[in-house]
Amino acid sequence: QVQLVESGGGLVQPGGSLRLSCAASGNIFSIAAMGWYRQAPGKQRALVAGISSTSITNYADSVKGRFTISRDNAKNTVYLQMNSLKPEDTAVYYCNANIMTSTLYRTDYWGQGTQVTVSS
Repeated sequence: QVQLVESGGGLVQPGGSLRLSCAASGNIFSIAAMGWYRQAPGKQRALVAGISSTSITNYADSVKGRFTISRDNAKNTVYLQMNSLKPEDTAVYYCNANIMTSTLYRTDYWGQGTQVTVSS
């Protein structure tokens, strides 16, 4: 069994910063791509940033230059540093990881979500 546990969300003023963390644990053989998605009220879940096993990154246009994704493979953890936050960044943020367990099957796993609210 695999779990993804997120932390770091909260309330921040426009222009502020937050750092999200997501740690994977359990029956993990290897982790391929990891990423962060977000879902605002009334909208579909969308990719914010992704990072490959070799740390190649990609970002949604709306966050380029403001958000940075990184990972610590030794800790099975992915991070999202969010700077210059805007009210439109308000959403529930979910981490995602493509994980191979000891069964040698790959599956996408999701965290429980963490609320980020940007408001004055």
